Amino acid sequence: MKSTFKTALFASVAGLGLSLAACDGSAENAAEDTGEQMAEDVNEQADAMEDAGQITDEQADAMTDTAEDQADAMEEAGEAADDTAAPADDTAGM
Repeated sequence: MKSTFKTALFASVAGLGLSLAACDGSAENAAEDTGEQMAEDVNEQADAMEDAGQITDEQADAMTDTAEDQADAMEEAGEAADDTAAPADDTAGM
């Protein structure tokens, strides 16, 4: 019973630590959401253009790749904004 309790406690603490480490700030979340939506919209537009014969598959892929790169850049900018706004935490990484 003690072993089961210790295992459950360890798993809970480890899970909490991982979830806190994975938390994104509000600016990063907003930028990520906006960027992902933009990339999805571009992908749908590129697919429609390809289906209509207006562009090739390679051009559609390039449009999608560019939009995804822009979405990643938006997320990184949001993360930087959160890092700038967040107070310094000397306990990070402990």
